Amino acid sequence: MIIGIVGKANTGKSTFFKALTLAEVAIAPYPFTTLEKNEGIGFVKTDCVEREFKVKCNPKYGYCIEGKRFVPAKLIDVAGLVPGAHKGKGRGNEFLDDLREADVLINILDASGLTDEQGKPTRDYDVCFDVKFLQDEIDLWLYSIIGKNWKQFVRKMQEGKKLSKELARQLSGLKINEEMIKEAMRKLNLSERATEWSDIQLLEFVRLIRSLSKPIIIAANKVDLPSAQANIEKLRKEFPNMLIIPCSAESELALREAAKSNLIGYIPGGKSFTASNKLSREQSSALEFIKKNVLEKYGSTGVQDALNAAVFSFLRYIVAYPVENENHLSDKDGNVLPDAFLMPPNSKAIDLAFAIHTDIGNNFIAAIDARSKRRLARDYILKDKDVIRIMTR
Repeated sequence: MIIGIVGKANTGKSTFFKALTLAEVAIAPYPFTTLEKNEGIGFVKTDCVEREFKVKCNPKYGYCIEGKRFVPAKLIDVAGLVPGAHKGKGRGNEFLDDLREADVLINILDASGLTDEQGKPTRDYDVCFDVKFLQDEIDLWLYSIIGKNWKQFVRKMQEGKKLSKELARQLSGLKINEEMIKEAMRKLNLSERATEWSDIQLLEFVRLIRSLSKPIIIAANKVDLPSAQANIEKLRKEFPNMLIIPCSAESELALREAAKSNLIGYIPGGKSFTASNKLSREQSSALEFIKKNVLEKYGSTGVQDALNAAVFSFLRYIVAYPVENENHLSDKDGNVLPDAFLMPPNSKAIDLAFAIHTDIGNNFIAAIDARSKRRLARDYILKDKDVIRIMTR
């Protein structure tokens, strides 16, 4: 699973990425600071099962704070898009190609309306345009990929090939599968006979397949600026079917870095923080601004909320805890609940075994539910927060 962080230049994408990963990335107030994609690990937040079992976990990857487990997820921060990117403008198709493997996209928007479509300073910019142009650029990029090979598809269909299966084979590198293709064709009432598709139908198909394969969440960034609130209301009115999350990436980054330096107590994505007595007057003033203008106003900085929504709400992933000893909830070294795996919906026990290691999957015998101690077959459908021991031969 890969979450893509996208948007036009100078919206705060790199700050958003750094807030989630605390990775060192270039951040500057001018367009195209990011020339190559940044890759990193963010952490989705979920309630840890340690409290249910009355134990203290020892994560090998990620971390746990006050019963909140942070599970790693891969992020890519794609350099800023401009209108016409699918035709090569800006850095064009190079940026769009970085999105091939993304499963869901978080579109970082400058909700203040103070940057134009090129990422340059302006005033009273229509932020709704940024939602439309990004969707259009991705749609037209996909359309160019599919349209370029359409005659070949038509020819293969005449040879007796099945259109949905052939499209799935050709588009597998874009994380588009046959199930998505069939769903799009069904919703648009499209025939398996490629010769019957018009250009308009092909474009409609592309737009729908993009929404199924790369759904988009709007992270309305820079909410700490006065003009943002009215623009967020405008976005929600214009796009009632999209998830729009008010964000302040700069505030989240400041809070996480302050927490890392032990200046405050803060759980990422939290509604508040506790200040230490080590703060300078300037630091106290900055944190008070974040508290009043972001946390109290919006309930959080929105950054963690956007990542969680991408993984849990849109992709519907679950968290599973594999252990080697179901009685002590530990691995062979005695570490309690050492691993937490993000698994796709409808994953089975055998899928978890392979996620741990290929050898464990190949030697799977059965699984044991740590709660009920019940033996589970390989096709048992995992539930969120399952704690499972995999038995191998």
